Amino acid sequence: MKRFTHIDPATIEEAVFLLKEYQGAARVIAGGSDLVGGLKDNLWMRYPKAVINLKTIPGLREIRADADGLHIGALATLTEVAESAVVREGWPGLAEAARRTASPLLRNIGTIAGNICQENRCWYYRYPHKLGGRIDCVRKGGTRCLAVTGDHRYHSIFGAVKKCVAVNPSDTAPALVALDAVVQTNKRAIPIDGFFSAERGAPSTVLEGDEIVTGVFVPTQGPGGKSAFQKIAVRKSIDFALVNCAAAVTCLDGVVTAARICLNGVHNNPRRCDASEAALLGRALNAETAGEAGELAVAQAKPLLMNAFKVPMARTIVADTLLACI
Repeated sequence: MKRFTHIDPATIEEAVFLLKEYQGAARVIAGGSDLVGGLKDNLWMRYPKAVINLKTIPGLREIRADADGLHIGALATLTEVAESAVVREGWPGLAEAARRTASPLLRNIGTIAGNICQENRCWYYRYPHKLGGRIDCVRKGGTRCLAVTGDHRYHSIFGAVKKCVAVNPSDTAPALVALDAVVQTNKRAIPIDGFFSAERGAPSTVLEGDEIVTGVFVPTQGPGGKSAFQKIAVRKSIDFALVNCAAAVTCLDGVVTAARICLNGVHNNPRRCDASEAALLGRALNAETAGEAGELAVAQAKPLLMNAFKVPMARTIVADTLLACI
């Protein structure tokens, strides 16, 4: 790990001022479970001169439910989200997503904001500098995605974005997408559908250089609303998802009146299943309609040679997650 300056700001305004002062040569740290690994492996093309610690800023860890919905501070840990009685009761899909993220020790460290802002886990992108030098994949200034012709077992089954086939690794992201969340920053409120943007290159989100996530807002589903999350991983207790899925469904008088379904671990960004959602509206949610939704979710899949096994996984997990909402 190279030397850097560690700074403890007292306010968000001070942290933003420091980001501007360092002109792109500083990074913020919340839990640090992703950032510290990047520092050790010299992950980025420009090593940060400073790390700005957000944990010294008060008021960013609250979890509360108001009349309009759920408010989660950016520094709320995944353990706190998973174990919150308020979250489990009103937004069970999100609580389960947080509970299924990584290991207990990492959940005690990792934050809700860090989990949705983390970068992809592709082994070419993250190849440690100490093992032989940075590998210049397309996200790090190269001209091609090395995974396409290399080892792509865990990569995108829906094609490339800007030539890259790495996937978004977050577990809480699909739950927040399904629940129509809003990411709040020091500058604006960003609807979750527009938050993730692998199209920008290395960054996984639309956050600007002087922008910091301060919290997440999740609206209340209302009468008849249910949510669920499911995940398939090699090692169930700790690994990143091969495929995960979240769904939020509202049923009134036995028929679906609203549905949002999101797959992750299958594409560069969390992937809304628009055709599946549309097919459910006005119909009963049962094994038949859930199975149809699963088929529609993978109708446009374009798997690579080594990851075709993820297509039936995605099909099945969509159906199972929908049925878990009943």
